[in-house]
Amino acid sequence: MTGTIILDPLVPLAILAALCVVGVIATGLALWRGLSGWWLRGLASVALLAALAGPSFRQEDRAPLSDIVIAIVDESASQRISTRPEQTEAALAGLEAEIAALENTELRIVRMGDGEGDEGSLLMTALAEAMAEEPQARLAGAVLISDGRLHDIERAPSLPAPLHLLMTGEPEDWDRRLVVTTAPAFAILGEPVLLRLMIENQGDVPADEEGPVEITIAVDGGEPQSFTVPVGEELELPVDLPHAGRNVIQFEVPAVEGELTDRNNAAVVQINGVRDRLRVLLVSGEPHPGERTWRNLLKSDSSVDLVHFTILRPPEKQDGVPVDELSLIAFPTRELFLDKIEEFDLIIFDRYQRRGILPALYLDNVRAYIEDGGAVLIAAGPDFASAASLYRSPLGDALPAAPTSRVIEEPFLPRLSEIGRKHPVTQGLGGGGEDPDWGRWLRQIELEPLRGQVVMTGVNDSPLMVLDRVGEGRVALLGSDHAWLWSRGFEGGGPQLELLRRLAHWMMKEPELEEEALEASAEGQEVTITRRTLGDEVAPVEVTGPDGTVTEVPLEEVSPGRFQGAFTGPEIGLYRLSEGDEETVIALGPSAPREFEETVASGGALEPLVEARRGGIDTISDGLPDLRQVREGRPAAGRGWIGITPRGAYLTADVTARPILPAWAWLILAAALTIGAWLREGRR
Repeated sequence: MTGTIILDPLVPLAILAALCVVGVIATGLALWRGLSGWWLRGLASVALLAALAGPSFRQEDRAPLSDIVIAIVDESASQRISTRPEQTEAALAGLEAEIAALENTELRIVRMGDGEGDEGSLLMTALAEAMAEEPQARLAGAVLISDGRLHDIERAPSLPAPLHLLMTGEPEDWDRRLVVTTAPAFAILGEPVLLRLMIENQGDVPADEEGPVEITIAVDGGEPQSFTVPVGEELELPVDLPHAGRNVIQFEVPAVEGELTDRNNAAVVQINGVRDRLRVLLVSGEPHPGERTWRNLLKSDSSVDLVHFTILRPPEKQDGVPVDELSLIAFPTRELFLDKIEEFDLIIFDRYQRRGILPALYLDNVRAYIEDGGAVLIAAGPDFASAASLYRSPLGDALPAAPTSRVIEEPFLPRLSEIGRKHPVTQGLGGGGEDPDWGRWLRQIELEPLRGQVVMTGVNDSPLMVLDRVGEGRVALLGSDHAWLWSRGFEGGGPQLELLRRLAHWMMKEPELEEEALEASAEGQEVTITRRTLGDEVAPVEVTGPDGTVTEVPLEEVSPGRFQGAFTGPEIGLYRLSEGDEETVIALGPSAPREFEETVASGGALEPLVEARRGGIDTISDGLPDLRQVREGRPAAGRGWIGITPRGAYLTADVTARPILPAWAWLILAAALTIGAWLREGRR
């Protein structure tokens, strides 16, 4: 219980101050005039002022509150290696015992794991959140049990008490780390992309581990290649991406006995391969309205380099105009179809027929171009059903369907076949479905399929579009020259541009348009598996985790030819997925987890913060420090001990206030002093 004197003035403080001045002046005048009762006059003034000030004696009934010490226990990934878990628990047990031995002191324990995603160790965030839940006046100190590696030092709170670090780890700890310093997210196919990486050693590295090391590199989970590289030097590695879409490149350094962890000995880089330009050769035969449509569609795409070869006059036409005056320059047929044919990604024959312009040798070279990995699209007109058809040339050996020589001249509605509803080229094509809402075409060349997949049908469900793989290349045959009606908006038009785009990308072997494919996408640790197939069912997908554990993920059909499933990856790393002959890989987490960037314990990052709060950094391997109580403002750490500051906080349970004297008593006292002064100064 404590007591204090308080004032409760009966008049405003300004008036009270003015009366005080008047009293001092009056007492001073009495002293100047030599009046013997001047001091009694002064005491009378004081009594009057005290009566007006209303002094009271206040008593508080206080209940003392305990001091609080916060302990942040770091249980992030870097704290789960070597002997650090045991050190952490031993330090926490010792701290609990020391706090229990102190009177009126409590310990608040906060366990902190890994941050969301790849945020790392958020020690200061955990400390700030713990402080927000406790009264600041009761905080006597904070103790961090950690390896000192944190990633949010800028969020350090203002602590009104000492801060200490009990650091895990051993003096002889060392670790080897593989760092990818530069890796682009996208790269152009056919052009080498430059990756920069480095192998670095941290901590007390043994002398025999300072030399060159072996590194293995694998693309898309394939057979790894080994190289010997130096340690501590940045390496430049040019890489040619093998295919479009996602390319997963894995680098790995073998683990060495004695290093802290091998979790940072591998890095995974995912690079999306994109094509810079699509080089297209358009060979037009007899002029027709669709020729301009093909050209406009191809020229509207800035990523397409188009070479257009048009037959202006057939050889049998005689109009007296010399052949050398039909074009501005001689068309380089030999260069295009023999010397530079490999430079084209796609060749389109639009209503072209054999008229002696292109010798059989050139067309045979186009067939070889397909087998070597090229792509050819044929938009057939009546010419394809004639004796001069391309099918009756060396190119015919690569075509998936043969003409029956019948040309059907009647309106019909193009439809997707059963396979077409599953094939990525036509699946979900705008306006398709059981009853398409796109416009009709007016002519179809009757085809007899030989191989490949019929993805679109026309009159009486006869083949309209046939796709096939020939050797390493691909062929598409469209049995009508009236696709241009869609782009003109006839009867509402149709998705000609989208169909052409998909055809071109399928022929370029873009992964997203492969009819048999296994894909995986990740959001955090959640992985979605997509299996595309032309079949009716698929088997469960086998998932091999980074630790070699194999699990099966069942798939469900979500649309024709598309099956999906999902699983949660328990840890970051490279996962291999397989179903039948289809395989893929996906990397979860960053290429190098932030928590394993620096694994050797160090208090360097926390040292300024600890010193500013008069705390200390102690290594647990050297022994646990004692806990002492020190006064505020004094050093709170020394050899073998750390300190906390008692706060002396309390809770006021009751308050009572009593006036020192009643107002009438002050008036009687003032009157008695005044009379005393009068009597002393009177004749008596």
